[in-house]
Amino acid sequence: MDPCEQAILVFAKAPVEGQVKTRLIPALGAAGAARLYRGLLHRLIQRLAQARLGRVELWCAPNTQHVDFQRLQGLEGVSLHTQQGVDLGERMANASTQALGRHRRVLLIGVDCPALSLSVLQQAFDWLQGVDAVLGPAEDGGYVLLGLKRPADCLFQGLPWGGSEVGRLTRRCMQQLEWRWRELPVLWDLDRPEDLARLSELGLEPAGISL
Repeated sequence: MDPCEQAILVFAKAPVEGQVKTRLIPALGAAGAARLYRGLLHRLIQRLAQARLGRVELWCAPNTQHVDFQRLQGLEGVSLHTQQGVDLGERMANASTQALGRHRRVLLIGVDCPALSLSVLQQAFDWLQGVDAVLGPAEDGGYVLLGLKRPADCLFQGLPWGGSEVGRLTRRCMQQLEWRWRELPVLWDLDRPEDLARLSELGLEPAGISL
C-alpha cells in the first residue's frame, strides 16, 4: 500500500482560550482547557507525521493562520487547509471531496480521541482496500473515525452533529448506499471532566499531554 495514495484528514480548531474544550472549563479553567487541546493537537500531528501512514491534511478552523497550525506545517508530510462550511457536516463533506481528488483512501478524524492509536489507523487503511467505508464508533453514539474511498451526501447532510444519533444515521446512510463497511472497536472522546481520569490509562496527563 502506497502511503502517498492515502491521507489522514484531521479536523482541528485553533487552541484559543474559551473556544476549545469548553465543557472542560469548569474543571481546568479556560487556559487549562486550551492548553490541553493544544497538547492533544501537537501530540496527534507529530505522531502521524512520524508514522508516515499517509499524507496528513490538517483542516483548520477558522483558518490556517494560528501559530500552532503554522508550527505543525513544518512537519514532513503535513499540509494545512481551511475548513469550509456552515456546520461540521458541510466542512467534512468539502474536505473529503477535495482530498479524494488527491488520494484513493482517506480517514477523517478529530483531535478529541487520544486513545485512537496508530495501529487502529493502519487497520482502517487496510480494511479500506476491500470495503467501501470504515467506521470508528464512539461511546457517545457518534464516531471518532470515518474512512472513505468516495464521498456521499447522506453521510454529512442533516445529521445532528454532537448528538447520540450520528453513528446510527451514518450506518443507515451506508445501508441505503448498499455499501460494505467494517467497524473498529468503540473508543471514547475526551469531552467531559470525568473523562480526564482516563488519560492516566494512556500514560498521559491533562497538563500538556506529556508522554
